[in-house]
Amino acid sequence: MGKKLDYITSELQEFIENQKLFFVGTASNEGRVNVSPKGTDSFRVINENKIVWLNLTGSGN
Repeated sequence: MGKKLDYITSELQEFIENQKLFFVGTASNEGRVNVSPKGTDSFRVINENKIVWLNLTGSGN
């Protein structure tokens, strides 16, 4: 089961930085949920409470 953490630990940051692939899930108020794989070294941990990723356009499928 997943855990909810108050902040990103240094151990978790190291784990995140070693991943080649991650998934982003989005949803609008009306419509479907979209879960997309992301990669290309575009995910960064800014600090213990902030992350960013480069949102690139995919294949459109």
